[in-house]
Amino acid sequence: MSDPLVRALGRQKVHPLRAIQPTVAILLVVILLGIPFWLVFVTASKDQAEALNPSISLPTHWQLFQNFATVLNQGRMVPAFFGSLLIMVPSVFGVLLLGAMASWILGRRKGKAVAFLYALGISGIVLPPAVVTIVLLLREIGLAGTPQGMIGVYMGMYMSTVIFFVTGFIRTIPVELEEAARVDGASPVSVFFRIILPLLGPTLATATILICLYIWNDVFYALFVIGGRLDTLPLNLYQVASAGLYLQNWHLIFAYIILMSLPLLITFTLLQRRIISGITSGAVK
Repeated sequence: MSDPLVRALGRQKVHPLRAIQPTVAILLVVILLGIPFWLVFVTASKDQAEALNPSISLPTHWQLFQNFATVLNQGRMVPAFFGSLLIMVPSVFGVLLLGAMASWILGRRKGKAVAFLYALGISGIVLPPAVVTIVLLLREIGLAGTPQGMIGVYMGMYMSTVIFFVTGFIRTIPVELEEAARVDGASPVSVFFRIILPLLGPTLATATILICLYIWNDVFYALFVIGGRLDTLPLNLYQVASAGLYLQNWHLIFAYIILMSLPLLITFTLLQRRIISGITSGAVK
């Protein structure tokens, strides 16, 4: 590099605003996310008297694990955990499988009819379903208050999310891969499961964590569809809090929230690379 160019680069100064922008961004993240997380953690570590007025101050005596034990023993949390799994696992598996199949068709076919079907398929992202209509429909077909009905509701609600994530990615997969498989005698089902589905790993991981987050924390739809017939973690927290066990016991409520969030936190930690890869793939492809 020539000396004049070096001197020219050396004379360039970094604008002060450009230098402090990263610091400001980090501080905003800490304020908006760190403080609420810290409030939940320290309140869950206090006794009832200290937690009566939640604050970010440290507890006088740490009793986080004692509060965890109280929640597990008296809050019916273990049955509610398996109730959440009973609803979430089939819902996520079904919506990913059916959504990926639908996305494969929508990503490979062209035409106005297909464009209309795609727009209709992703419309659920911005058009939330009506609770009253869902409950009445489930009563008509005999699925009101059943796990099967709740699974069907979740699959219908989040099908749009899967179609939105997967269709754009499928369009980037070379068609020659499928054509070569068909030349070798593979059926459409074999092409999907042996070629297309393995390539959708990062994208499906992203959709999985998002849908798991929605279902795991949902109380609104679950309350109207299966409320009182099957416990999930959010429903159980709502019910025991209303019944008086956690009334004014903010340390137990926040301890329950921490325990309820741990499975998703662990899942996100294990799948974070696939999730980020899926998000960036959907954004640039």
